[in-house]
Amino acid sequence: MKHQETAQEIIKAVGGTNNINSVYHCVTRLRFDLKNNDKVDNNSLKKLDKVMGTNISGDQFQVIIGNDVSKVFDAMVKEHPAIQQSTENKQAKPEKNKNVILNIFETIAGVFAPMLPAITAAGMLKGLLALFVSLEWMSAGTDTYRILSAIGDGVFYFLPLLIAVSAARKFGSNPFVAIALSTALMYPDMGALLSSGESVAFIGIPVTAVSYASSVIPILLAVWLMSYVEKWVDRVIPAALKLLLVPLITLLVMVPVTLIAIGPLGTFVGSGLSGGINWLLNEGGLIAGIILGGAMALIIMTGMHYALVPIILSNIATLGFDKFLPLTFISNMGQAGATLGVFFRAKDKKLKTVALSTSFTALMGVTEPAMYGVNMKYKKPFAAAMIGSAVGGGFALAFGAKAYVLAGNGGLPGLPSLIGQTFWYSFGGMILAFVVGAIMSTVFGIKEEEGDAEALAQFSPGASAAPAAAPSSNAVTVNVDDMGAPTPTSDAVAIAPMTGKAIALKEVNDPTFGDELMGKGVAFVPTVGELVSPVTGTIMNVFKTKHAIVVRSDNGMELLIHVGINTVKLRGQYFEAHVATGARVQAGDKLLTFELDQIAKEYDITTAMVVTNTADYKQVLPVKLGAIKTGEEVLKAEI
Repeated sequence: MKHQETAQEIIKAVGGTNNINSVYHCVTRLRFDLKNNDKVDNNSLKKLDKVMGTNISGDQFQVIIGNDVSKVFDAMVKEHPAIQQSTENKQAKPEKNKNVILNIFETIAGVFAPMLPAITAAGMLKGLLALFVSLEWMSAGTDTYRILSAIGDGVFYFLPLLIAVSAARKFGSNPFVAIALSTALMYPDMGALLSSGESVAFIGIPVTAVSYASSVIPILLAVWLMSYVEKWVDRVIPAALKLLLVPLITLLVMVPVTLIAIGPLGTFVGSGLSGGINWLLNEGGLIAGIILGGAMALIIMTGMHYALVPIILSNIATLGFDKFLPLTFISNMGQAGATLGVFFRAKDKKLKTVALSTSFTALMGVTEPAMYGVNMKYKKPFAAAMIGSAVGGGFALAFGAKAYVLAGNGGLPGLPSLIGQTFWYSFGGMILAFVVGAIMSTVFGIKEEEGDAEALAQFSPGASAAPAAAPSSNAVTVNVDDMGAPTPTSDAVAIAPMTGKAIALKEVNDPTFGDELMGKGVAFVPTVGELVSPVTGTIMNVFKTKHAIVVRSDNGMELLIHVGINTVKLRGQYFEAHVATGARVQAGDKLLTFELDQIAKEYDITTAMVVTNTADYKQVLPVKLGAIKTGEEVLKAEI
């Protein structure tokens, strides 16, 4: 699927442009600010090839894409520019009662995520320069080195300017006025004045000496407050004078306020947070490494790691190193190792291929395919990854492992950020996480049927699935793997597979079927717990949970029959299959029996029957609705 098509499908699945306040992206995820998260169609999202998973952090809805996220985002905002994060979108958002801590995390993530490409590029360059100097490939005194250093150091020195732009967009203020505020703080003469050692005052009010170069918290707080000042000034100034007076008054208020109060406060807050976390990392040692290393995957999943970006940047700028970053590398190696363990234990060839490939991508620093596509899906590998990360994290922090630049990649390509005196401790922690994760995942093993809960979402028209049920009869079987996609040869008619009431498919209380995402068809409210074959043909798949069957008629119509809504959660309880994948059946042959009364106590028993190769027909229409018995014609497909 092309990026443009993927973008359109995602927009449709999240409720359309009318449901989107704003969207931006980080390294791997689209981050939506939606009016109503309940309008999201997760089933449709999970069917898209480019979508690895979804997540909700606070009120923010995240769609995990991976490496192509920027391409999908560009295609999305090219077609719908109004949904890109902007002042108008932020102001349009209705007030919500949020957890304060989550709100802070989301705000920091929203400010720093757009800046990460510039920060990580500069960090990677600094890491490579350190590597070249250590290998004596380059001398630190050459002109070339100094020019390359300017590229790497410039971003961090002028970091307040980047923060000012991004924060202004986040808080809904003028980004150019925000830049003007930050440039005033970093003006050379201002720096000389504040660092002179002499007392400084503004209209008699003392100004505390603070260095704003490479700072994070002061400018973040200043732009946040500026957004309120600017809006208030804008309301009271006449329209004819807004262009001149609004920015002028805003700067005349904000620069002194920042110098007198916000700058010192921000420095105090930043130093306090950094000091607290650094104390834990320094004094906690082994214990801190075990706890934080094991929990790192959960921290990353919730997006809480973005809240630590200011502290990481502050540590690197002031101390020259950071102890939190090595844990992100170690966590990624734990995920990679656990997925490799799935490769060793899996029997299904497709699963083995997926596990091996996602293990490699995790080694390269992109963990979403491994984490969401394999480890979380089968649960035990995710636990194995956390155990491996805890062991690796404990080892690394016990020996004081550090990162020296922010490279932006937590995998093997990002190793230059770890180059320094503690490199081998960090690398040793990564190896331990990978090996322990792989061993524990191999020992724990997996129940491959646990992944069947998503089988319907992954089912594609014309694709056959692995056998799921043991035969309960002596029926003739065929090898479905040898059967290609269905090619209808004539019009087709299906009989009612159950006794009860036939209803229109749109009445099914499940968007996967009700919105005809799987194809057109008809639905039933059964009164008898028996399912028979609607056509003469071949059983293409009996789901391991026995709640659904795919049958292909001899003239090419492929039907998916799904008994009940969310009945996959029963894991086969109350169902009995009377045929197996590959069985030849006649119309009316018994396929399933199920305990209707028991299932109906917990689940909607409405049963959908859809033609999964609908696109091969001119039209697919119900023949009869209302009271119906097995054997009566109920659906017709015309080529």
